[in-house]
Amino acid sequence: MAIAADSLVTFGDTRLPAGYEANSKMFRIGPRGQQSWIGTVGSVAHVPVLRSAFAALEPAQVRLDSKQHIFETFLKLHPKLKEGFFLNTKEHENDPYESSQFSIFIVNRHGSFGVESYREVFEYERFWALGSGRRYALGAMHAAWTTGAGAAGIARAGVLAGCEFDTSSAGPVTLHTQRLDAPSTR
Repeated sequence: MAIAADSLVTFGDTRLPAGYEANSKMFRIGPRGQQSWIGTVGSVAHVPVLRSAFAALEPAQVRLDSKQHIFETFLKLHPKLKEGFFLNTKEHENDPYESSQFSIFIVNRHGSFGVESYREVFEYERFWALGSGRRYALGAMHAAWTTGAGAAGIARAGVLAGCEFDTSSAGPVTLHTQRLDAPSTR
């Protein structure tokens, strides 16, 4: 598995490219051998907030090894986000649930997962993309998938396509790989 991100931060029409700020849209959590890479899109505040919110949970409360465990972990995180980080949970008037206001990507030895604002959890079987450049990234990753480029090559192709064509994306690209457990242990 692989996870990759561009490095550009934007504020409306203002761009804060690499070299002006040491920005990373990804971070690692968990003990060695059980670590997960978390990638965020949207507000730059998501990285320090999520990092601190995860740290506020007991280690046994953080399970990112299946869709159900990820959902339960983010259910435990949500009140901490509201109380400790002043999360604004309202997106639309008729929301069915309070929003956590983020879209994130998780890669670990169990697979690749996405978590959306209402704590919906997706388990991706091939590849996926989030963020403003996702349409370009998905097209490039689809093309790379058919060539057998490998996880790192597919992820890199996606981010590079976003950087090439999306006005809110730019390099350098950050990429991390993660070896999957054998299917029998999943």
